[in-house]
Amino acid sequence: MNKKLNDIQGVIFDYGGTIDTNSRHWAEVLWSKYEEFQVPVDKQSFREAYVHGERTLARVPLVRPEHNFRDVLCIKTRIQIDFLVDGGKLSREDADAKKYAACIAESCYDYVLEVLKRTRPVVETLSRRYRLVLVSNFYGNIQTILKDFGLFSFFSDIIESSVVGVRKPDPAIYRLGVEAMGFPAGNVLVVGDSFSKDVVPAKKVGCKVAWLKGEGWGNEETDESLPDVIIGDLPDLLPYLL
Repeated sequence: MNKKLNDIQGVIFDYGGTIDTNSRHWAEVLWSKYEEFQVPVDKQSFREAYVHGERTLARVPLVRPEHNFRDVLCIKTRIQIDFLVDGGKLSREDADAKKYAACIAESCYDYVLEVLKRTRPVVETLSRRYRLVLVSNFYGNIQTILKDFGLFSFFSDIIESSVVGVRKPDPAIYRLGVEAMGFPAGNVLVVGDSFSKDVVPAKKVGCKVAWLKGEGWGNEETDESLPDVIIGDLPDLLPYLL
């Protein structure tokens, strides 16, 4: 039987990997689509393209505030495919003929819509009882994405890295989340999928943490004694709070 978290007054949610994929790292989601559409590259080449894409978006403001998640996916996948072509891992003719980037982006968008059928009701249910704040490393358009997916109204405040100038795993971004919440850190539950970017910094700030443990990416060092709750599926959070 789940032990109730009776002293929680508010909940901070991570977004990417938590609400949109329900614990699955985005690199794994994207790689599964590369395989589905038979993009002729190996996983190591994809990993390099993925990292290049993330670093590019962190450095260059290609994503605008009005871009929804389909737009973001199109930008990400185009950067990845261009990187693979420029590196000689994929021919330009192949990439253009099969329209890999567009196919992968659209399929990933549909994937999120399916996942949200499971995760959105959790956020909605908790919003009726708790104050919710979103803390996310994102590109300046998280409000547009939340509105597109029918999630925006559930959150009383949003702390977005590109807006506040602090990125996870810096604990300062969770400190901003706690300040926005208006409750003591010990009465705030953080829900996130990344051990290093969510669990560790949230605990440093003094929050309780529910680790949404799932399909990660790489050999991240973890300590299962650190989070207060470990779940593998977002709906499993509800019995701890309701």
